[in-house]
Amino acid sequence: MPIDKLNRLTRRNHQGVVCFIAPISYTSLEDILPFVYEKGKDPLIILLDGITDVRNFGAIARTAECAGVDGLVIPEKGGARVTADAIKTSAGALSKIPICKTKSIESSISVLKENGVQVVACSEKGEKSLYDFEFNKPTALIVGAEDTGVSDSCLKMADDVIRIPIKGEIGSLNVSVAVGIVIYEAIRQRA
Repeated sequence: MPIDKLNRLTRRNHQGVVCFIAPISYTSLEDILPFVYEKGKDPLIILLDGITDVRNFGAIARTAECAGVDGLVIPEKGGARVTADAIKTSAGALSKIPICKTKSIESSISVLKENGVQVVACSEKGEKSLYDFEFNKPTALIVGAEDTGVSDSCLKMADDVIRIPIKGEIGSLNVSVAVGIVIYEAIRQRA
């Protein structure tokens, strides 16, 4: 390739070579589950249903990686992308935790159920407190969009809907904070 063309691709010192790579590599849910089961562990998977804010996405990934979550599932369309801001907010966790990109969260829910994983939606609409729920088995948590929560289709597919008790006047938490609370309750119960 002519040097002029390389110079148009980048202003950095390319030394005659330019390469484009994806910020992370994706994996499939079908690959994660057998690997986790083979380790003798009950999977803990987080499904992001319509999370669009890249900073919330990054913060969720960071908390999930710190807690030992086995994977994050994101939709191909309609959700936050792996961007420089998401990677920065995750403190690099997005390159360490398995990320599954799926055509639909609903199809991933079906795969999880077929593999013996209980699917739990986290929503203020839930009647059961997260402190009354048992996380001591394979579990997938669905968390919803910042403005609308978990979609109705995912709520209908969930085995259970749990909520975080709120004592104040504001009716909901930031999604990344809520995910952290639920993940660490699951970790506490499993310890």
